[in-house]
Amino acid sequence: MKIIAFGGSPSKNSINKKLATYAASLFENADVEVLDLNDFQMPLFSVDIEEEIGQHPLAQAFLDKITTADILVVSMAEHNGNYSAAFKNIFDWCTRINAKVFQNKPMLLMATSPGAKGGASVLGVAKNAFPFYGGNINATFSLPSFNDNFDIKKGQISNPELDNQLKEIVKGF
Repeated sequence: MKIIAFGGSPSKNSINKKLATYAASLFENADVEVLDLNDFQMPLFSVDIEEEIGQHPLAQAFLDKITTADILVVSMAEHNGNYSAAFKNIFDWCTRINAKVFQNKPMLLMATSPGAKGGASVLGVAKNAFPFYGGNINATFSLPSFNDNFDIKKGQISNPELDNQLKEIVKGF
């Protein structure tokens, strides 16, 4: 089983990438590949740029990675209640090649933030929008107060109740 995981942030210390990496590690007998949005930097999408350069090869590369997955583990970063600009740009370029970006792959959709709501706004936006783009969302998970509930050194959720909740979700796949 192949899992593609990523955090929806370009931060080198992305808490969402840390959460996605941890969640992906919970799947037994899985080959996990963690993507870094920084590997898919493209010019800001516009129809004018698309007309000038055509479909960007990095957008196709991102879609090719999704194609290899049996399961997607995605943790969205919340920027002002919505997706990060970096994720949205990759997404916009990809939809010009294949509107069903997520290719109906089973998805664990998550979010976290330093705040008590754990990225609930962006999680709601993504949960409502992704099905229109081939997102087959099997489960969602929000980790509130990342700094209080995640042990960065161990790379895992430190709150036993929340950790068990995520582990039960993964078992459900």
